[in-house]
Amino acid sequence: MAVMTRWTTHAFVATAAFLAAPAHAASGHRAGEAVQLFVAPGGSDANDGSPARPFATLERAQEGVRSVNHDADVVVTIADGTYALAAPLRFAADDGGQAGHLVTWRAAPGASPLISGGMPVQGWRIDDRAAGVWVADVPKGVDSRQLWAGNRLAERARIEVPPTAFTFAEDALVIADAAYRYLANLPGQHRMEVEGTGHFTDRYAVVDRIEGDRLIMQQPGWANNLIGFDTIARSIARKRFRLFLHNARAFLKTPGQWYLDPAAGKLYYKPRAGEDMARLLVVLPRLPALLSIAGSYDVPVRDLRFTGLRFSYTSWLGPSAANGYASQQSGAYLAERVPNYPADPIESCRWGCWPFEAMRQRWNQAPAAVQVAAASRITFDQNVFAHLGQVALGIGNNPDANLSGIGLGTAGVVVSRNRFHDLSGGAIMAGGVRADAHHPPRAEIGNRALAIADNLIEAFSQDYKEQAGILVTYAAGTSITHNDVSGAPYDGIDIGWGWGTNDPGGNPTYRTRQRGYYDMPGNKVYDTPTTLRGSFVAYNRIHKVKQWFADGGAIYHLSADPGAVIAENYVFDVPGAIGLYLDEGSRHVTVRDNVVDGSREWLFANTMDEFFPMRVTIDNTATGNWHRGGVLAGMWTAHMNNVVSRDHPITGAWPPAATAVIAAAGVRPEKSANR
Repeated sequence: MAVMTRWTTHAFVATAAFLAAPAHAASGHRAGEAVQLFVAPGGSDANDGSPARPFATLERAQEGVRSVNHDADVVVTIADGTYALAAPLRFAADDGGQAGHLVTWRAAPGASPLISGGMPVQGWRIDDRAAGVWVADVPKGVDSRQLWAGNRLAERARIEVPPTAFTFAEDALVIADAAYRYLANLPGQHRMEVEGTGHFTDRYAVVDRIEGDRLIMQQPGWANNLIGFDTIARSIARKRFRLFLHNARAFLKTPGQWYLDPAAGKLYYKPRAGEDMARLLVVLPRLPALLSIAGSYDVPVRDLRFTGLRFSYTSWLGPSAANGYASQQSGAYLAERVPNYPADPIESCRWGCWPFEAMRQRWNQAPAAVQVAAASRITFDQNVFAHLGQVALGIGNNPDANLSGIGLGTAGVVVSRNRFHDLSGGAIMAGGVRADAHHPPRAEIGNRALAIADNLIEAFSQDYKEQAGILVTYAAGTSITHNDVSGAPYDGIDIGWGWGTNDPGGNPTYRTRQRGYYDMPGNKVYDTPTTLRGSFVAYNRIHKVKQWFADGGAIYHLSADPGAVIAENYVFDVPGAIGLYLDEGSRHVTVRDNVVDGSREWLFANTMDEFFPMRVTIDNTATGNWHRGGVLAGMWTAHMNNVVSRDHPITGAWPPAATAVIAAAGVRPEKSANR
């Protein structure tokens, strides 16, 4: 399935000695020079990997790397074309540089090779001429939550329904409007889904069957979506709560929508205006991930670099299972059955409850298409992450979010000059959300020294709308600089996790009877700090985010972060939302010299006023910021030791100092890649 679009030997630099010997033989290269291996769709895995006799597959190139990476740097040069994977590529410790050497996987000069987890769909024929629906055959049993048509994410068949047309029960969604009784006659009911979007969550649950007016839901997904905060049955949003029904052939009504019947091996699509099904590129994802990079805490993967590559076409099927997607915030979700499940959960646990709090340290994380854990000095530079049915790049996430079963444990990962776009989930998710993430039992498990710079991030979180563009939960010494983040329903950049519960002494509001967090077994009061410290978020350009959810911020922060700095960012075009948000437990954060234009609150410190005089979000400083429109919110008082100084509210044109911040924000021209 690999298609060669460009392959010219003049695009490569190689020595005469290298041309004369097998490229993968350590004895065939000059001392001090990198061993060169080559891959092309027109090659053969029986070849030696030289420019004239390239390998055909990336898997074969991996074998070649392992034979020489102990003795030299290795460069794998990949020709133009599509490299369709049968399974995710797994990089273990043996695949990285050994003894201080570096392994680089790069595009050939002028090339843009595609690493794909999808299959093109052809042979379209009209299925329903009156409705304008086409059909194509696909292998039976293939399932996906995403489809790309014409290089755009197509919308899975769905309808939006008025929340008033249904009521919520412990085991079912109940039809209250007779207009929707037709649902009981639809086939494939066990594949239908309910989606609810609220104040900051985007929740999915799968239907089991429909009996009369009752959509009986699969468990534990439905039960988990009924409890906690901003639940599917009792959203904080109220008037902004939206309800959708997904994944039935009958819902295929809008141009650009599709429906897949895995049992029959049929894919249905309703073209957009101007789309010619005889020529339209349609790609159906088949893999849950593309790359898994993971060693062990004793022997991590080291010294790997990826540059100039395209990563596309995956679909994470987790939300299609019985546990659904009980979203909590930015890719964290409740998957397990809840012990001691509350009676009358819809009302008794609409704003948290003790059984829910008992699960807070057991949330899962959405897995990424490219996964990195137990790894050091891994670089992604000048790549394109596009058309992915989940988070694009996961760094040091929970073990449950890694194919390797190993999580966390990253150091010195660099993500620079990449483009992230057309994503179902967030662009970059770093750090875990369980106890080993914030208080690792050994130093190697912690995440540290992550650098994210000069990336263009746009059109993300299109399916899992509550996911941030960049999320870093617990990590030491993170630097997020000069990124351009736009076009999303939720936050641009999120730092921190835990709402202060895991910081020294804990969050006093979680000691109250209302919350009861520390009364639950396993929820400790720590007297040592978490791994979150020294976060540096600066010179970023963030705009057109917060397009769906009111809660959260263009830049959002949680929990204690000693030495944290949020500086010289340019935030604009976020009407009705928060520009800079210091949420529960944020401490020791300096917010300086930012420019915020067009927001509801330019800066908000969530000091949990209803629990006053408890001190939760404290010891923060905001100085020298410029803002046009929006108010200062939260308690910036001596009691909280939150201080605002040299504040610059602007009603007219920006002064020169603010203009300089605006001009310097975002991707630096000299750092931008050919995307």
